[in-house]
Parts: sequence; structure tokens; C-alpha cells
Amino acid sequence: MCDSAKFDFLDDLRAKYSHQPVFLQAVEEMALAIEPLFHDSVNGEFYKRAFLYMTEPERMISFHVPWMDDAGNLQVNRGWRVEFSSALGPYKGGLRFHPTVDDGILKFLGFEQVFKNALTGLPLGGGKGGSDFDPKGKSDAEIRRFCESFMTQLCRYIDASTDVPAGDIGVGGREIGFMYGQYKLQLSVEHTLMLSRSNSIFQRLANKHGKGVLTGKSLLFGGIHLRPEATGYGTVYMAQHAIEDKLKESLEGKLCAVSGSGNVAQYASQMLMKLGAKVVSVSDSDGVLVFENGMSLDDWNAVIDAKQVKRARLSSLGNTISGKYIPEFEFAFPCATQNEIDKDGASLLMKKGVMGVFEGANLPTTAEGQQVLRSNRRVIYIPGKAANAGGVGTSGLEMSQNASRTQWKKEKVDAMLKEMMADIYKQMVDAAGQDGTLEEGCNRAGFLKVAHALKELGWVY
Repeated sequence: MCDSAKFDFLDDLRAKYSHQPVFLQAVEEMALAIEPLFHDSVNGEFYKRAFLYMTEPERMISFHVPWMDDAGNLQVNRGWRVEFSSALGPYKGGLRFHPTVDDGILKFLGFEQVFKNALTGLPLGGGKGGSDFDPKGKSDAEIRRFCESFMTQLCRYIDASTDVPAGDIGVGGREIGFMYGQYKLQLSVEHTLMLSRSNSIFQRLANKHGKGVLTGKSLLFGGIHLRPEATGYGTVYMAQHAIEDKLKESLEGKLCAVSGSGNVAQYASQMLMKLGAKVVSVSDSDGVLVFENGMSLDDWNAVIDAKQVKRARLSSLGNTISGKYIPEFEFAFPCATQNEIDKDGASLLMKKGVMGVFEGANLPTTAEGQQVLRSNRRVIYIPGKAANAGGVGTSGLEMSQNASRTQWKKEKVDAMLKEMMADIYKQMVDAAGQDGTLEEGCNRAGFLKVAHALKELGWVY
């Protein structure tokens, strides 16, 4: 955590949410990055008020999710949707299915999402949702039944102009498909007609087609090209801009360590290879696969087959080692989950001469780890709010595509993604000024956009 004496206006927030440490970590990391704004002689007090306003979700929805396992036993999980901010547009953010999910984790993710979405330049608010359901070890039928039950609860709160969820950890194309199918066929009361003679209540099926109420959908029913790839590709495009700008070099031949082996890690690795970099690692919770000579296309295809088709652990591929051995590399792409790089991990990266850290995951670096990165200003450090914004940015493009009842070609989507990441990089550089870092520029640019919107809406003054 940062020095609490600096931010005594956050004391009430700390007291209320002391049981949500990751949420408070996200808040204080943001406060530290935009600290100079709080001391502005003209607008400093307004920025404090706006920041406090942003730390409370506009709505938090919780519900139970009952479902039947294959043995015929009733199971009950918890579900949430945190609708954090609608200042810039409809709530937008993914759904996470993982046993560690609770309201505090979703608040952290939703808070980060607000500023990430602001950077995309699209009219998107911020939100996040999910469940403590664990998809690991579940059959397709169990996952389908859970997703149907989850959407039965969630459907009453979402709409293309209100709140548009997407995927996240544990929620991929399969889960989005199951939920969208349930949404389309969900029995809901569209209107109630009371007839004076019979007091009959008429219900009819919602059966709404073509509504962009979820993103990350299949191309067969309104999805957009490159959505699965967009977060990983965008992270690499962002790294490419920073490396060319700050180091006057390219990714060609550079050794890059990727953590994780999910969607973001898979496609970050693919794009790194396309740009000539050597990917030296991917990982999951069981261990690390190390490619001393760089990952090959055959290696990548084997990882994709294990994770997307067989849904197996990397250990099934062989050559798994403990996480203690880390090869030499030049750029790090943490793409797994929050707080995977602690103080010791960040110090080891510095010791090995790493020149850049580009966060493909949300808040993958602890507060203490961030301090290590900040103290080494030679290192390019771009937080997930900017580095992984390509995913939600492409989801926003999917919403636009759905509204226009068309489907864009892959080349057009890739060009728009590249342009978006270039624009985000420019926003960071401009907001950082001569003396600031890219991390500071990222947070300031996102915050100022939301703060100005709150002022113009009359919500904070």
C-alpha cells in the first residue's frame, strides 16, 4: 500500500473496505499515479471529490445461481454484477468464473475497467461481473446448465444500451455462447395484460435477435473478427509503440517472457512471434514451459490444442519445470492474473536487466512490486489499463458492428485495433508530459476523461 498519510481523504474508504484489500490496492495505486492532480491550486479539491465519487460503484447486484450437476445434485453458487460507472456510456466489462471471485475482486476489476474503457476513446462506462463457480473439472453439460442459470438471473439487468458484459477468466467463447443462447430464449415478462373479464396474465418469449447484449460472441451470431486475439495482440502493439519510441529498437529477435497460458497469453505469444520476437516461456498454476530457443509455431499450436481443445494443463505437454528457474529475457508480459509479480519478482526482473514490463493481465503487479518498477525509471512500465485495453476496445467495436447490422472484415478490425492502441499510447505520452512516466500518463489520461465527464454531467462539482 502507498503512504496513507498522503491520502487522508481516503481514510473512510479504507475503513469501510478493509476486508477488500485488492480493491484498496487498485484505488491507492491509482491515487499515487495521479497525486499531482490533487495538489493542483485550482482544481485539486474537485479532483479529490471526483476520485472519491469514482471509488463507489453506481450499483452492485448479487444473486444466487442454482444448477444441477451430472449426478443430479443441486449446486448453488453466487453471482454478481458490479455496475461501476456510466459516466461515459453503458457499463462494459467482462464476466469472470473462478473460485476466488467475490464482491471485492469484482470491485477492483470494475474500478480498473472504468479508466481502461475511457482510454479506448469509445463511449463506454465500466463494470465487471462473475461468479465463484469453478469451470475446471466440469463437463460441458454442467457448464451449460450453470451458464443458463447465471443468465436467467443476469438478463434482467443487462441491455445493449445499459450494460454489456463480455468474457474474462473462465468465460470464453463456449460460455458466452451458452449465455447468449439462454438470453435469446429466456422466458421473461415482456408485458403484463390484465383483462377485466378473466384476470388473465399474458406472457411471451423475449426471443430477441441481433441485440449486442454480450460481446465476444461467435461470428455465427454477431461476433467480431479478432475478438479472442484482441487483448493479447493489443498488448503487443502497445509494447511495440513504447519500445520503438523509448528505446529506438524493435521487437525483432528480443527475448520475451510471457506468463499465463490463457487467451491473452496465447495471442500475445502469437503476435510476438509474428513480429520476430522469441517467446521463452508460458505458464499455468502447475508450472512453466520454457523455450530456450524461443517458442516455435508447432509449440504454440500444441499449447492452443491443450488449452482450447483438450482443456488440459501445460504439464500434459511435458518439459514442465518449477517456477524457480527463469531464463534471461528482455521484456516481460505478465498475462495470468492479479498480483503475480511481487516485490521479489520485480527485483529479479530488474536484476536480469529487463527493459520493459507490459501488463496483459489486470493488476498483475503488487503494490510493492510496482514500487520496484517505478524506482527503475529506465524500465518501460505500462499497466494493464492501457496495455490490455485492446480487448474491451474490440468489444466496443463489436457493439458498433451489431448496431449497424453488418460484419467487418478481419483486416479492418485489425487496422482499427492498431489505431486504437496507437492513440492510447499518444494519450499516455501527452498526459505524462516531460517528467512523468508512461504509467503516470496512463492513469492521468483515464482519470481526467472520466472526471471531466462527471463535471459536465453535473454529477460532481
